[in-house]
Amino acid sequence: MTVTTEVLVAVADLVLGYPLPGGGRREVLRGVNLSLAPGELVALLGTNGSGKTTLLRALAGTLTPDAGVIRYAGRSLREWRRNELARRVAVLPQQLELPLGFRVSELVAMGRAPHARRLFASTADDDRAIARALFDADATDLADRPAEELSGGERQRLLVAMALAQEPDLLLLDEPTLHLDLAHQVSLLAAIRRLRDQRGLTVIAVLHDLNLAAAFAPRVAVLDGGRVVADGAPGDVLSADLVHRVFGVQVDEARTEGGRRHLALHEL
Repeated sequence: MTVTTEVLVAVADLVLGYPLPGGGRREVLRGVNLSLAPGELVALLGTNGSGKTTLLRALAGTLTPDAGVIRYAGRSLREWRRNELARRVAVLPQQLELPLGFRVSELVAMGRAPHARRLFASTADDDRAIARALFDADATDLADRPAEELSGGERQRLLVAMALAQEPDLLLLDEPTLHLDLAHQVSLLAAIRRLRDQRGLTVIAVLHDLNLAAAFAPRVAVLDGGRVVADGAPGDVLSADLVHRVFGVQVDEARTEGGRRHLALHEL
């Protein structure tokens, strides 16, 4: 599906919080401004509690802003019907409990739910989308495996395939490398970047490893105190000063032979 607009996602003055048990609200996002063009790949960084997951949920339409507006393809999210948005926006959450007793291909087929025209039946378009999702996520060899038998890396490939089966324009990833070793982290992020190129996806990924984010994404946005405090190319944004100011950690800067900045933890 192609969206013809110079800005796919536009967030303006977004304010969002959660109710407190004794009344009142805990404000998490305090005036976020962010825009993404079709096909952009952005790493979202920040400390725990800075609002990264809340922002992804707002972009997915599952949380309603207290103030401000989010526009998708030129329309406020409030104007989109839920099933319309589900066909265009896919989310990979930090944790997802998968139902037991299903094969990988059956779970990937569940990703087609937003496109379903009738219950308990698939179309030729569904079959093609499922096969393509399995192939693009490098999960074709897993199709007949029970999901509960998958390793951590294989499970992540399944989740990517489920999201791709939706055939979205926007892919929201909340810590996709969680619980993966370094090799699987690199492999997964490389696959996501390849899929962005192949499918023209717009991707926002919450990451914690700053050097991995810099190697993965041509653009990073840093949340601090519920606001975007830095946004741009990693080489311009991820300085030792910013890391100390936002994360409270002293790092040293080095340069690779190719000129890329690398951040190294200062001696403890």
